Amino acid sequence: MVAGSDAEGSPALVPDPDRRAPGRGAHVHPTPQCWQLAVRRKAFPRALRVRGQLSGALVEGHIASSFSPTGPLQHRPETGARSS
Repeated sequence: MVAGSDAEGSPALVPDPDRRAPGRGAHVHPTPQCWQLAVRRKAFPRALRVRGQLSGALVEGHIASSFSPTGPLQHRPETGARSS
């Protein structure tokens, strides 16, 4: 995820599952538990080096849509590395 703007132009966390968006990014495991812990610790403004609050609605919606009770859906972008 990166710092950006929501549809209204307000500061927001923006999902970046392919890790291609410009700017400083932050990672959180795509589970509701990890998301809630990071929000409670106010980790994102610190990690992204921004002042003030960022709306997390876009990322929260992304996590909710990609999480299943049996585990997160596997989204692994192509890195070019070969696994052995």
